[in-house]
Amino acid sequence: MVSKLQVAGTLFLMGTLFLLGGCGYKTEPVPPDAIVPRAIEDLRYAVSDKGVTLSWTFPKETIKGTDLTDIMTFDVYRAVVPVNDYCATCPIPFGEPVAVAGGIVDPENDRRGVYETALLRSGHKYFFKVQARTSWWAASADSNIVSFVWHTPAKGAEGIAAQAADSEVNLSWQPVTQLKDGRTTEYSVLYQVQRSQDGRPFMDVGAPVAQTRFTDRELENGVAYSYQVQSVLMVGEFAVSGGLSGVATAVPVDQQAPAPPTGVTVVETTGGIKVFWDKSRDADVKGYRIYRRAANESKGKLIGDVAAVYTIFEDTGIVAGTSYYYTVTAYDTAAAANESENSREVSVRH
Repeated sequence: MVSKLQVAGTLFLMGTLFLLGGCGYKTEPVPPDAIVPRAIEDLRYAVSDKGVTLSWTFPKETIKGTDLTDIMTFDVYRAVVPVNDYCATCPIPFGEPVAVAGGIVDPENDRRGVYETALLRSGHKYFFKVQARTSWWAASADSNIVSFVWHTPAKGAEGIAAQAADSEVNLSWQPVTQLKDGRTTEYSVLYQVQRSQDGRPFMDVGAPVAQTRFTDRELENGVAYSYQVQSVLMVGEFAVSGGLSGVATAVPVDQQAPAPPTGVTVVETTGGIKVFWDKSRDADVKGYRIYRRAANESKGKLIGDVAAVYTIFEDTGIVAGTSYYYTVTAYDTAAAANESENSREVSVRH
């Protein structure tokens, strides 16, 4: 005969199994696709001697493709590994995230999220990733991972100078041999040239260079360009951005003279001597200069200057019975005009 105690135990066990099996929460709740943001794909970083700044674009859609109206928070994950212990094939040891406030999603314009930190240790490699969260239980997949090595950075270069040339600027600066804390660096230092125009932010020009000089080519003449140089400390295979130099500005100038005029001929008239030539094919020719010398002179003298629309000049200041020799040059529109070489010399006896 079954005792009351056995019956009670059986009922308790069945009730417990019912509660465990019928509550509907066997695993963590899964948020619907309509509220899970797309993963961030453009996580970037900028390292300076003050620390690191992360930035990314607010996602605008869910993984289902519906529009997002706001982001509650961004979870920023960080991992730190000593450079000497770094293992390229080992899992990245991300820690607990730091929450960064989100905000309203702008459907028309890209909105940027930003996270800054100066809590970096010299000789360590850092990894960062970000998740976007619309609620405590709806987070995106991981963003792309960015990484860099932090080391006490090198000082900025001193003595930067900019020399303008035709369509280019030549830069030079003094070598960097010290870290920001005054110690002499045991690592090599490269230099990243940065350029700004019309007050816009400085942007990298090419890759870092080992030399303390750089030529920036294919520039627009007559435009002011500003430059600064950032030191880059090479800790093994890792690059550590360092201090910035001062700013130097230069304006490239046109130094290319037009080709000398061709087809120069002279014709004697009743009023003097007319000089003719072919129109220059150079687009920036502003005018022509006409030179004359007498037979007893070794060098021609400037006797006329005409605009580029003309290809004729009449010389009326001549003396009968004298032999004259003429040449023509072309000059351009540069502020300090570039003048061509002389055309071939032609002569006439008046």
